[in-house]
Amino acid sequence: MRLRTRGIFALCALLACRAGASGPDTPATYRGVPFHDGVYTSGPQRIPGRVQCAYFDLGGEGVAYHNSDTINHGSGRLNPANGTYLNEFRMNEAVGTSYTKFHDAIDNSAFNIVVPTEGQLYVGWTSPGEWFNLTVDVARTGTYAMDLLYTSNRGGDISVGVMGAPGAAVVHVISTRNPSDPVAWRQWHHWNLMKDIGTVRLAQGINVLTVRILTEGNMNLAALDFRERK
Repeated sequence: MRLRTRGIFALCALLACRAGASGPDTPATYRGVPFHDGVYTSGPQRIPGRVQCAYFDLGGEGVAYHNSDTINHGSGRLNPANGTYLNEFRMNEAVGTSYTKFHDAIDNSAFNIVVPTEGQLYVGWTSPGEWFNLTVDVARTGTYAMDLLYTSNRGGDISVGVMGAPGAAVVHVISTRNPSDPVAWRQWHHWNLMKDIGTVRLAQGINVLTVRILTEGNMNLAALDFRERK
């Protein structure tokens, strides 16, 4: 496994070094690399399977992601920098990240549509125009259906596209707001799993997905589940 992971990183680095990146839709010049740290070392996320949004690529602003804000409002801020992995997860990146908490009925309240796992990482504090890239390793060429684990206070639209491929799946994200919840801030923590949000055509091997926030923002994006459509 270790040799395979190193080989994938080397392949991505070779593709990336051909030229400087000019944006998220130029695979021949892409300089991002799959996320990895001292805990997650598995290389590109695998499809079919669950792709974690918080494992967006390394490479920084304008390469692996774009965000008009330069501060991670979750890790290291809302979640204090106290030496723990989840509280400090990617705290020096501009993309906001946090994780689900099961104390004080934050992310395990009765107002959830689905209950996420405790400690589930997610991308939050999203705004229109923001995007991030996810390098994935696809087992077989085919068309893949997607599900989305998320929260959304106001609804909105996102897209999921393949770098270098025309078009993208545009998804209308259904609001998870529930007026019955008496806790105002918890409107950002009502979790749902939207099924069959769209399909993407993926080639076998390494692909780079781009997730874009098109309208509204105010979403917490945790994971995309990909399954091959027969």
